[in-house]
Amino acid sequence: MQLTFAHRTDSVHRSFIREILKVTARPEIISFAGGLPNPALFPVEAMRQAAGRILGEDGADVLQYSTTEGHAPLREYIAARYKKRFGMIVSPDDILITTGSQQGLDLLGKVFLDRGTPMVVERPGYLGAIQAFSVFEPRFMAVELEKDGPNLDELERALDQGARLFYAVTNFQNPSGLTYSLEKRKAVAALMEGRDAVLVEDDPYGELRFAGEFHPPIRALGGDNCILLGTFSKVTVPGFRLGWIVAPKEILSKAVVMKQGADLHTSTLAQRLLYEYLETNDLDAHVERIRQRYGAQCRVMTAACERHFPEGVSFTRPEGGMFLWAALPEGYSAMDLLDKAIARNVAFVPGRPFYVEPGMGENTLRLNFSNSDEARIEEGIGRLGQAMKELLGR
Repeated sequence: MQLTFAHRTDSVHRSFIREILKVTARPEIISFAGGLPNPALFPVEAMRQAAGRILGEDGADVLQYSTTEGHAPLREYIAARYKKRFGMIVSPDDILITTGSQQGLDLLGKVFLDRGTPMVVERPGYLGAIQAFSVFEPRFMAVELEKDGPNLDELERALDQGARLFYAVTNFQNPSGLTYSLEKRKAVAALMEGRDAVLVEDDPYGELRFAGEFHPPIRALGGDNCILLGTFSKVTVPGFRLGWIVAPKEILSKAVVMKQGADLHTSTLAQRLLYEYLETNDLDAHVERIRQRYGAQCRVMTAACERHFPEGVSFTRPEGGMFLWAALPEGYSAMDLLDKAIARNVAFVPGRPFYVEPGMGENTLRLNFSNSDEARIEEGIGRLGQAMKELLGR
């Protein structure tokens, strides 16, 4: 049978990470490849109790269709948490509940991107966002991500050249683990002001800081053209696929229409169950347990990298989040390293898929520390160090 597909299907490829996860499903593999929260920290019993209460007390409504914008008390909870954490005033009417923040990217792509629309991404950038936006065939413009945020000269030049959207992960970025400084946040806010462009600030990891000081979202620093994405996946459970968009009403109203065409609304059951959990449990205490665990695992990984990686291999030292970013000396391939690592039953994600420009990031790799215990981190980094030494001939 001969079929003709939409041309957009040619510009989007399978997730390289998801393909690697097929290999890492083997029990003998120590995997630093996935971006998975630690399941040992999921509040299973508290969720079971919450489910019993809502189904027992309000079962018919919980299982019914709902509004596109999302469960009103849940949106009120999100708004209150922004005020509590940052003194940031957000109206519940400016919040749209989405099926994961990944859907937020898709909806905003539908709202802002036509074929050839110029948009800015970080170099390296979040692969899930690159995939989501690629469907709309924009013209990607990459700006270098420095240790404290984007290269401001490159960002200003891209905006001056007509970029309509700047997508940024400002806290413990995926894949690099880097965080925007307060100074860079203020500078980005100033660059965006008064332009026919929007900032999409994605913040899935912001609550997972285990060292250093919290910084406010760029949206909190001013600007009517700043959109904020959030998610409950990293601080409660990922399986609910519950995220949100915070945006000005003009933008949100268009996103609502796009969502109605996509899925009508996010799961009523998931929203009601999560809200019941949030109302009857201490989220701050739960998040603190996650921070403590991830901080310990990150420290073990960075210490192991210092001991086992050969000279010439560099890596980041994140203050939060779930990822560490490493780079081989120039001229060496992380794809070649992956073959040698898999032979030693350890896996990671090569950095090349996180770049929109061909040929970049060949020597880089991402390591996840959140989904392994300390013993497996130590053993896995030791194996990876041996693979690196073999690759480098040392």
